[in-house]
Amino acid sequence: MIGPLIVMFALLQSESAIPPSAEPPAPSIEEINDKALLQVRRIYVDRFTGGEAAEQIRDMIIASLMSARIYLITENIDRADAILKGSAEDLVYVDTFQSSDRLDARVSFGGTSGAARVSERSSRHMSAGAGQDESSRIVERKHEATASVRLVNKDGDVIWSTTQESRGGKFRGASADVADKVTRQLVDDYGKARRMRPIP
Repeated sequence: MIGPLIVMFALLQSESAIPPSAEPPAPSIEEINDKALLQVRRIYVDRFTGGEAAEQIRDMIIASLMSARIYLITENIDRADAILKGSAEDLVYVDTFQSSDRLDARVSFGGTSGAARVSERSSRHMSAGAGQDESSRIVERKHEATASVRLVNKDGDVIWSTTQESRGGKFRGASADVADKVTRQLVDDYGKARRMRPIP
């Protein structure tokens, strides 16, 4: 009878020695944002703050997001899963380049001749000079567009953000290029989140 009691006591002791199962670690901010980003289906693009071009850049971002075909773009804020907010600007400025060159040349000759008497001395001196100035001034008119946007879910949490700037491309203006960069960044981050954390 003592034998089975000893075995039972040993089993109880070994079970109590096993540490309780550890709780899973809390998800990181990146994991939370990725999960929230993957749950977005409809986006409402809010009015942008900024200069006069802000509304035009907003329209370009809407068109660019539509062509990406990842999210539905809605004009009904109540149906949206997230709101894209931010500011945009298209600045026009002038770059001026100025240079100046000067070339100087001088030639001088001199001589003295004299006889026995001081009164018969004579001297000759000749001097010549020339100068030339050359200056150039180039004025270039340039554009620089910037956009800083964030995606906010229904809880008011910012789940994604980016800041982009552009001076324009070879075949595209600065505003259109910056709108495209915003969309490309969102598409890239969505794709990365989907690879890391597949939609359940």
